Amino acid sequence: MTENLLKIGITQGDTNGIGWEVILKTISNPLLTELCTPILYGSEAAMNFYRKTIQELDSFEVVKVKSASEAREGCVNLVECGRVERVEPGKATAEAGAAAVEALRRATEELKRGELDAVVTAPFDKETVQSEQFRYTGHTEFFGAELEGEPMMIMCSERLRVGLVTKHLPIAEIPRHITREKIVADLRTLKKSLKEDFGIVEPRIAVLALNPHAGDGGLLGTEEQEIIRPAINEAYEEGILAFGPFAADGLFASGSYTKYDGVLAMYHDQGLAPFKTLSPDGVNLTAGLSEVRTSPDHGTAFDIAGRDKADAQSMRNALYTAIDVVRNRRAYAEWSQNPLPKAERERTRRDQERAERFKPEKSE
Repeated sequence: MTENLLKIGITQGDTNGIGWEVILKTISNPLLTELCTPILYGSEAAMNFYRKTIQELDSFEVVKVKSASEAREGCVNLVECGRVERVEPGKATAEAGAAAVEALRRATEELKRGELDAVVTAPFDKETVQSEQFRYTGHTEFFGAELEGEPMMIMCSERLRVGLVTKHLPIAEIPRHITREKIVADLRTLKKSLKEDFGIVEPRIAVLALNPHAGDGGLLGTEEQEIIRPAINEAYEEGILAFGPFAADGLFASGSYTKYDGVLAMYHDQGLAPFKTLSPDGVNLTAGLSEVRTSPDHGTAFDIAGRDKADAQSMRNALYTAIDVVRNRRAYAEWSQNPLPKAERERTRRDQERAERFKPEKSE
């Protein structure tokens, strides 16, 4: 990548949802192209359809390019893919699902080739994207299969960051997926992300319990005693400042979550319900991978699609977060690379200064 503006890919998501609406409201701001070079991946016809449905939209030019490598700075760029014959706001259709997947795959290919610095994904419908070629329960799982590393879903905002041990699983299956090894691994990932992606020097992490009242000493479940607390102790011995397990209702209702830089939740709704209540314009970051992917923290919202009612703030925040995380990772890599040679140079310099200071004076 050049040292110029970051290239940020934006995928269209479901063409019948609010994806294009929040994208258009975000990219229409003329100041955006001073922050990054946006490259849209999706259907030009769908984009133009929604462009006509939005009442107050700043005028902007879209330049069609064959790939992100041709993207022009100072412009909104479009890589045409994921075309649809019909745009049907509010309807979940197989055609829209296939178009969302095509746009996603195209952007991911260019991300892997180094033509993009990050990808921001608009929401798709998890049911209509399913096919023989796409069997993922969400974007997080897809990127986990495509990129290096172990993905962790982190919901983030200025006031709260929540990581998940389990993601898109039925409630009945959650307990068997919570193991000591998994929690320790996720605490490592969360700490790494808080340090490298958010610039927190020594993050403090609150770990939530699985059962109500943190198990009440075993009366309401033994996972806290047998799995979660031992995992916290093991992580702490590794130098991870992890604390808990805390009952979720007490931690959030009391405001105690503000004492920590991150929270590790055991399952999806345990973490996302309080997060979305406290941070309605939050961002979903897929941490732990070799590349950066973010998204708004909402779904397709079929019920308001095509009616100019969608709030684009979460999409804007997702774009800003992608830029910040890329920059933070690069800054961290620069700060932490080759520390020994630098330390050796500093020691040599100090020795020379000391020698000069105590050098005996010449006799007359």
